[in-house]
Amino acid sequence: MQQEIQNNKLIIFDTTLRDGEQSPGASMTQEEKLRIARQLEKLGVDVIEAGFAAASPGDFNSISAVAKNIKESTVCSLARAVENDIRKAGEAIQHAKKGRIHTSILSLRLAKFIWKINSVCQKMKS
Repeated sequence: MQQEIQNNKLIIFDTTLRDGEQSPGASMTQEEKLRIARQLEKLGVDVIEAGFAAASPGDFNSISAVAKNIKESTVCSLARAVENDIRKAGEAIQHAKKGRIHTSILSLRLAKFIWKINSVCQKMKS
């Protein structure tokens, strides 16, 4: 039992930079997002969801800035399960030391989605 507990890890996945702007009147500049991301990294947050890259050029640029500056935490972009969103998310986090794309999908569409992700990743490598 002790070995089993030692192998488990709690992952802190913070959505402040994305969800924080969902409240009416609450918006952050790129510099404010970067400052918050640095503090989250200092707190030891494992994953920082920096925004939704396909939503706007401003969100894309903020995610890119966070990806270029954060070294310990994984930088994440939200994406719908559509090719354009996945491509934008991948481009926004491409400079991250550790990057991740966060999406959700119905299990019936999973195989098609995996194919799309693999296809986009291959295109980005070329």
